Amino acid sequence: GGGGGGELQEGRARPPAEGRVDAHGFCHPSGFQRSPYLSARGNFATVFRGSTEEGYEAYHADKYDEDKNPNGIINFGTSENKLCFDLMSKRLTQTDMNLVEPPLLQYPDWKGHMFLREEVARFLTYYCKAPAPLKAENVIVLNGCGSLFSALATVLCDPGEAVLIATPFYGGITQSVFLYGNVKLVYAYLDSKITGTSTRPFQLTVEKLEKALQDARAEGVTVRALILLNPQNPLGDIYSLSELRDYLEFAKRHELHVIVDEIYMLSVFDESATFHSVLGMDRLPDPQRTHVMWGITKDFAVSGIRFGTLYTENQDVANAVASLCYFHGVCGPVQQKVAQLLRDRGESGASHWINQVYLRANHARLKAAHTYVTDELKTLGVPFLNRNAGFFVWIDFRKYLRTGTFEEEMVLWRRFLDNKVLLSCGKAFECGEPGWFRIIFADKTHRLQLGMQRIRKVLEEREQEILAEEKEQPCQSDQDGKADSTDEVIFVSRHQEPTSAGSSNLGDLIGLLQQQMRSSDWLQKNTAEQFA
Repeated sequence: GGGGGGELQEGRARPPAEGRVDAHGFCHPSGFQRSPYLSARGNFATVFRGSTEEGYEAYHADKYDEDKNPNGIINFGTSENKLCFDLMSKRLTQTDMNLVEPPLLQYPDWKGHMFLREEVARFLTYYCKAPAPLKAENVIVLNGCGSLFSALATVLCDPGEAVLIATPFYGGITQSVFLYGNVKLVYAYLDSKITGTSTRPFQLTVEKLEKALQDARAEGVTVRALILLNPQNPLGDIYSLSELRDYLEFAKRHELHVIVDEIYMLSVFDESATFHSVLGMDRLPDPQRTHVMWGITKDFAVSGIRFGTLYTENQDVANAVASLCYFHGVCGPVQQKVAQLLRDRGESGASHWINQVYLRANHARLKAAHTYVTDELKTLGVPFLNRNAGFFVWIDFRKYLRTGTFEEEMVLWRRFLDNKVLLSCGKAFECGEPGWFRIIFADKTHRLQLGMQRIRKVLEEREQEILAEEKEQPCQSDQDGKADSTDEVIFVSRHQEPTSAGSSNLGDLIGLLQQQMRSSDWLQKNTAEQFA
């Protein structure tokens, strides 16, 4: 999503060393001075801001510019698509965008102007492949998905209650649900090890959701809802229809609302991957408790235009959220522009410009940028999750941590920043394993090249340091924890629905073999002695 302070969360993690962290990951920095001018809540908001924005503020004070500031910071931390300014600026300045009618300059229906809600309903019907036309009265329009998370948390939960979410996840949600609603998050921790029923690293399973829910209940925490991100940020996972159904059935069993954030729905850039929207399912297990979010921020590369939309069949929820829309409205002229953008339709109900021009170019550019960054990572021998959605790659830098702690992760994050490249570290996504980082690749080639050079420099220096340190004192670190997903990783295997053997590529095959070796006693039986 993208909330008011949304993406800023990702500037930097909250390092455990800085102060007390409670069960839900809120940190009270040790150097924090309480302001006598603010309420406790106001002070807390300040802590949130201070603990999340160090990297983001450093970037804004020292932005890279090819001509004016070539030694400035390159931002691989904020999830924005910087590849489509040419297409969007041209589209947004065409004459049909500048219509001004009296209603646009008057107070609107707080749910959004009906002409826009009708357009959103038609747009989502088409792109989510809905089995029946979606209805305009189920659509609400707000200024971004961060506002939506905030409003939904406030109307679905009472203060002190909680929402369940799998980690790692986009960290801005923590602020969105907490700052107004005083709602906390309960984490289902995913990790890189492939064990039990999982077939890929960081796989979300119902077992993991059940465990997190039961643990929270055992601690006396009331959980009201489940948040699903699909495509998932930062992993890039896309859930299959059967997985989605499993998660929704789990929520129904426990009478949990499900908030599904599909903000990257049209940023799936490879034909081998198929996105399934919850709105495209034949039958929702619990339609009155299923609420779907989307916005133009990511898919149309316009994070500066604050626009998010909620689709819910539950009119009680819709009306409660609408009462908060007064604070989070989208101004009339922007509503008109967004409607025009989404309306750009051919005869089939699909937009001619969107399908034929914009999405085609955007996907090709995303794919090329993703290929560039992942090829660089392969050259460096750095493992990562190879996915085909969103603007990010989830990278395994654990071999550059000597003892494998979050403090060390933070030091590495700072080292990147000192070398003028801003990344997001795993702690910012509440990742349970130190050493994972997220890089944003949706950027122009020259910035990608320079940023990757700077990353390479840091990693090579770090490698030399670790070698030198290990000569001095061999380190008894937890190598077992690392082995499972480092050497044989991940950059070779891409998660897909099973395909015919013919269409599978060599990388996928190697990934499958490595997975079988890991998950069987093949290595025990086939020792070097036997081969000899």
